[in-house]
Amino acid sequence: MSKGTDFLFKVLNVLAWYIFIGLCIESGGLIVNAFVSIFINPVASSKFWGGMNLYELYQFNESHFISLVVLMIIVAVLKSILFYFIVNLFHKKKLNLSTPFNETMGKYIFNLSYLSFGIGLFIYWGNNFSNWLKIMGNDKILPSLQQLKFEGGDVWLFMGVILLIFAMIFKKGIEIQSENDLTV
Repeated sequence: MSKGTDFLFKVLNVLAWYIFIGLCIESGGLIVNAFVSIFINPVASSKFWGGMNLYELYQFNESHFISLVVLMIIVAVLKSILFYFIVNLFHKKKLNLSTPFNETMGKYIFNLSYLSFGIGLFIYWGNNFSNWLKIMGNDKILPSLQQLKFEGGDVWLFMGVILLIFAMIFKKGIEIQSENDLTV
């Protein structure tokens, strides 16, 4: 590899680690806040992770609060898992540019597409659920969709579809490369 490509991969590795650690902290914060709010002190939901005030929702209906928080946790954990796969790709040096079409890369891209698609579905579900809650209660019981991290589901779905297309192309590339290896 050239020095520029090597430097770019190192920068991407550091960036992936930075995002992964941030997403893990966010996931852990949501899980701890949910546990404290549900089992120890419901008032803790007034100072939820990220500065959200979900105490009015908790008072309105505890099961709706739990459903919303579980959707937020699922989205955060899936994002963490997605970046774990990316960090793992760099860390275990599975990325081989001399033979890019290999089984390992194909599996990674398929996994990334499934995770992206899943994140998009859960964001979409959380978006619809929070909109339904705003209709059922009033607008003041929920923070904005941006604070809840339920915006951009269509982008995640689009990314999942694009990655699935790339995975199919990689699968075909793996077949062609294996045929070429047999003929040589």
